Amino acid sequence: MSAYSFMDVTASFIGPGAVFDLGSGSGSSEEGITVSMKENKNSMKLGIDGEGMNTLLPGTSGQITVNLLETSPVNKKLSLAYNAQSASSASWGKNIIVIRNSASGEVITARGVAFQKLPDRKFAKEGGTTAWIFDCIKIDVVMGEY
Repeated sequence: MSAYSFMDVTASFIGPGAVFDLGSGSGSSEEGITVSMKENKNSMKLGIDGEGMNTLLPGTSGQITVNLLETSPVNKKLSLAYNAQSASSASWGKNIIVIRNSASGEVITARGVAFQKLPDRKFAKEGGTTAWIFDCIKIDVVMGEY
């Protein structure tokens, strides 16, 4: 039987004026990092006679959500990068996120990455989490093997 551990996951944020880690050791919350594709890869049309056609769609866009503890120092780094990059379209959407799992060999590379918005802020009885959502023009995934 194989085993999984977030301790094997590294994630890097690289962009104009910013380079830092998002993976294990960055103050990630239990929700961790989520990668979601925006579109289906296939479109199917059926004819009136029951025959059909599949169409391969070219899109590889999606979203990456990085969930951090409210006390993670990465929140400040991301907010500073957001503020700096949102000052000019010349630096907007030029980030790269690379996620690796050293145990399985999985590699996910996202390019054309832009902050979707500043995360919602909540001040409550107990500290919570902060979800950073990134829109990605291209996400390339090579799944690993355990």
